[in-house]
Amino acid sequence: MTVLILTAEQDVTADMVVAELHGRGTPLVRFDPADLPGEASMSAEYVSGDFRGHLSAGGRLLSMDGLRSIWVRRPGASAAHAPNPSPWLTAESAHAFFGMLYSTTARWMNHPQAAAQARLKPWQLRVAHQSGFAVPPTLVTTFPRIARLFAAEHRDIVVKSITGPPPGDPPVSLPTTRVSAGADFESVAAGPTLLQRYISKRADIRLTCVGHRMFAARKAATPDQVDGRYGETGHRWEPVEVPERISRAVYGYLRVARLAYGAFDFAEDADGTWWFLECNQGGQFGFVELETRQPIAEAVADWLAAPPPV
Repeated sequence: MTVLILTAEQDVTADMVVAELHGRGTPLVRFDPADLPGEASMSAEYVSGDFRGHLSAGGRLLSMDGLRSIWVRRPGASAAHAPNPSPWLTAESAHAFFGMLYSTTARWMNHPQAAAQARLKPWQLRVAHQSGFAVPPTLVTTFPRIARLFAAEHRDIVVKSITGPPPGDPPVSLPTTRVSAGADFESVAAGPTLLQRYISKRADIRLTCVGHRMFAARKAATPDQVDGRYGETGHRWEPVEVPERISRAVYGYLRVARLAYGAFDFAEDADGTWWFLECNQGGQFGFVELETRQPIAEAVADWLAAPPPV
């Protein structure tokens, strides 16, 4: 049976997993939904209670009943590469293609419906609380008065994006930023704003969970560092053991979120507490594996190549 990997052409993280799958002789098709229609074709037939689906891409014809698993890594927007792209064609193509994939019995990493919910930061924080993580006091608001009250109560706070950098070219960076004393919060009325108590951290933690396997890495922070994604710290990622309380919370979180894969980010404070910041359901792991030599790509390949449940 075949593994289907949905991602863009330029994806180093996917390249690592593809190499692992090739090494063990697992059949795979790498496909970007942006190529449908155009470079790729599909057909789904429903007759007399029977379903037959096929995808033609890269010179290969893939039957939907031969799918073992589907890895939704970093696919482009449906029909983005079509000769005459349009919002209507994107919607039509996405409905047709993913509707066909949903009709299969393949295992998902991760199912798009679960992934869409898992991207919602307010929902993430609620599930993180319920799962037993330490979560910094957080506010999402468009009320200036409530923002001022939150700032007065917690004093040292940061502002961050709810969704991540907005789409566009050139790309825009939106690092987490500390809010200065006496800040004017009137502007939060213009759009939902996420405020969070600042965690003075001694390290960043990235925990990657693949099925039931966890890989945690730690990178020491510099004094007063706010956003570990930006700037050099002079430190490297190093493997670290996962505390039992954290592992229980991770499994609980992924069970509620219906995810097979999650990349968790934590801030470790001076007392050693791991504060939950977010879980990226499609987060990269290549940079961690390259520095720590943890076999994350191998774990993803193992999960994708595993036989379907009986």
